[in-house]
This record gives sequence, structure tokens and C-alpha cells, in this order.
Amino acid sequence: MMISRASLALRLFKPAPAIVIIPASFVRYKRYSAFDSHLDQDALAEARSWYQSFDASQLPKGNTTYARSSGPGGQHVNKTETKATTVYPVQELLSVMPSFLHGSVRASKYYTASNDALTFQAQTHRSRTANVDENRRKLMDEVTRMYQEKTPAETSAEKKSKYQEVEKRFHEERIKHKKKASAKKQSRRGPPE
Repeated sequence: MMISRASLALRLFKPAPAIVIIPASFVRYKRYSAFDSHLDQDALAEARSWYQSFDASQLPKGNTTYARSSGPGGQHVNKTETKATTVYPVQELLSVMPSFLHGSVRASKYYTASNDALTFQAQTHRSRTANVDENRRKLMDEVTRMYQEKTPAETSAEKKSKYQEVEKRFHEERIKHKKKASAKKQSRRGPPE
């Protein structure tokens, strides 16, 4: 039976398995540490209070340009400039957002490095204003996503008390095992003279 070179190559060179990379911000170094224990609690409180009072009117207006749209719409699409491209400079966004979220802005998929801004495009509607409103909604959704991804929910009093009980039991068990090991070593030495 003849084996072709292509099938032999496929048998010899199997692709490497995918490697899953866990961001360092999600790694717990201690088994009994809380998720947000390494985060700055004051910054978290500031971000949470900002989000409670967050409103679209707080966000900057941005600079909007128009171009001819594509897709359905017939002659209307060909004759009018309804595609809206809105650019929100990062510095204007950072001035209205808490410092805890500043790192997420430049990590956004809408970030454009050449002009240091978030850029949104919409051409799904037949009117300019509807497309501009769509860009505004996309900005709101992106800011909300950044907040929800970066800021953990506040821990309830019930969970805090449960965590304290678990931590207390952990330390009690650890001390119990240490005393047991100490007693075992003591018994090996023999009675005191």
C-alpha cells in the first residue's frame, strides 16, 4: 500500500493543541483570597457610584462626518450621505469616566490609535440622525461593557460572612494539623528526662 506524501505529512505534523492564556488579573495566588481583594477598594467604590449616576448626557458629543452609504435603500442611498462616522477623542472620554476604567478605553475594539479616539460607524438607517443616534447607542453599550467587564459586583453581607467563616475554619484546621504534627514529633523524642 502506497502512502502519499501529503497524507504522510499530515500524520507526522499534527497541529499543536491550543493554549489557553489566563489574564494575570484573574489569577488567585491564595486559595482563600476574595476575587476583588487585590483591587483598590476606593477606586471600586468610585466606579460603582459613577455607574449608579451614569447617563448618556455625560458623554462627549464627538465629531461626526457623513459619507454615502451602501446596502438597501435604492436611489435614496445613492444620492444622500447618510452613513455616520462618529469619533470620540479618548481624552474627552477619560475626563468623564472614573480612573478605574481608564485602561479599558484604549483596549476597546473601537479604539483607533492613529487619532487616539473611539470610532463608531453606522449606516443601517436611511436617515443621518438615526445613524448618529446608533453611534451614540454603541458608545453607551461599549462604556457599559467596559464597566461590567472590569468592575466586579459588590459582595453581599451574607457572602462576606460566609467567606469569614470559611477563612476561620481554614485557619482552625491548619492549626489543628500543626498541633497534631507537633505532638507526633514530640512522641518520637521519647519522654523527657
